[in-house]
Amino acid sequence: MKLKSILLIVAISASTAVLSVWGYSKWMQSQYAGVQENGKLPVNYAGFFNKDNAAGPVDFSAAATSATPAVVHIKTRTKPKQVSNNLPKQRNPFSDFFGDDDPFSDFFGGPQSRMTPEQRASGSGVLISADGYIVTNNHVVEGADEINVTLANRKTYKATVVGTDNNSDIAVIKVEGTGLPYLVYGNSDDTRLGQWVLAVGYPLNLDVTVTAGIVSAKARSIGINRGNSPIESFIQTDAAVNPGNSGGALINTNGELIGINSAIASPTGSYAGYSYAIPVNMVKKIVNDLIKFGTVQRAYIGIQYLSEQASDEQKKQQGIKEGDGVYVTDVPKDGAAYQGGIQKGDFITKINGATITSGPELQDQVARYKPGDKISLTYVRAGKENTTTVTLKNKAGTYTEVKAESALDKLGAELANLDAATAKKNDITGGVVVKKIGNGILKRTRMQEGFVITSVNGQPVNNIDELKSVLASTQGTVKIEGIYPGYEGSYAYPLNLNGSDKGNDNGDQ
Repeated sequence: MKLKSILLIVAISASTAVLSVWGYSKWMQSQYAGVQENGKLPVNYAGFFNKDNAAGPVDFSAAATSATPAVVHIKTRTKPKQVSNNLPKQRNPFSDFFGDDDPFSDFFGGPQSRMTPEQRASGSGVLISADGYIVTNNHVVEGADEINVTLANRKTYKATVVGTDNNSDIAVIKVEGTGLPYLVYGNSDDTRLGQWVLAVGYPLNLDVTVTAGIVSAKARSIGINRGNSPIESFIQTDAAVNPGNSGGALINTNGELIGINSAIASPTGSYAGYSYAIPVNMVKKIVNDLIKFGTVQRAYIGIQYLSEQASDEQKKQQGIKEGDGVYVTDVPKDGAAYQGGIQKGDFITKINGATITSGPELQDQVARYKPGDKISLTYVRAGKENTTTVTLKNKAGTYTEVKAESALDKLGAELANLDAATAKKNDITGGVVVKKIGNGILKRTRMQEGFVITSVNGQPVNNIDELKSVLASTQGTVKIEGIYPGYEGSYAYPLNLNGSDKGNDNGDQ
């Protein structure tokens, strides 16, 4: 009888242990999102949750061991390019005397060319799926002709770009493979000030490197992202991050990805105390959009607010009163907030229950949704808290999905190839005629219809296909050069391909 009791106790204990492990496994599977929906832990997490090897409060070995196989070294190559202004040659008054042997010909302009050298760079990336999707920074792969990815086990793969987002500095690339290690998404909302975190990457062209620090601030905006609607809500840490860490992982002590390392605050360009990571809750949405649509489905509440960098004098001019939350300075009538009853002077304090105290926090929360999503918006007016429901819109003021737009589309112009007769008459090899300027970014320049584009950033442009190719490999501000047929001289127009406006103290959201 006593033996039966002992066996019964052993059986109950074993069953309880099995059920506990099974229940914890199911809970872990529920944490996956986006491309991580297969419900299985990657092989690099094997043994991580073994209670016999549990990490202590300051022991990072288990987290580092799990993360390093899934953080990759990205090396990029930009091929050497022939750069030419492709401009017409001015008439040489001495040519009649010297013919082809004219010693003065070099003084009268004309097409000039030079070769830009090959460029190589490196950064880091994070595998987020077993079939080879990698998230990194846009600035790591921007303009690259070749992208090579090396894993911690020295295996090397060719990578292709899936999609990029300049506003958040996120890019997704892909290698062809199966059964690859990858990092499990954590929850960046759960990060706390003073919490231990690890930065994993390939700084200074070294092999995979792990550094430790703490979360020193959240929802930081430091004004480095480019784009027409830049988003910044960084996790700030004091984990050592150097050039080459960009695109690498910020993980918690459970080995979960909580951010993508993106920038450092330094007067020298190397580590000097602080580094900044894009929160993973924002990254997940952007990554899923880039994989599915090729572009980010950006949602807007439809308000303007004064940024944190605004001076006391600017706040006084706006008539801003003290209060918690984000102060609304304007509410366009075609936006979602106007339809939800939001007014100028309101303080936005919560989105779907999440507390909002600053512009970066507002951006972080809204960046997780897409046009057409309904959110609960809490605001304070005249000291009274109110809640309304708004349906988010895209920047065009609609709820429809936005398709990926090429740089050529952004010009917003009707273009045509220059005919051979006009090219010969103006002593150029070819060009692209701007026949009509619409509502794109060309409208922001002083360019007139009839302008012939002959080069972009010194790279010759003879036809629309070449213009499209050059613009596709270029971001930021470029210099477009060309001529007006029938007029002497060449003309140049700076053009911001990202369409961002500078010097505005108000944020749009």
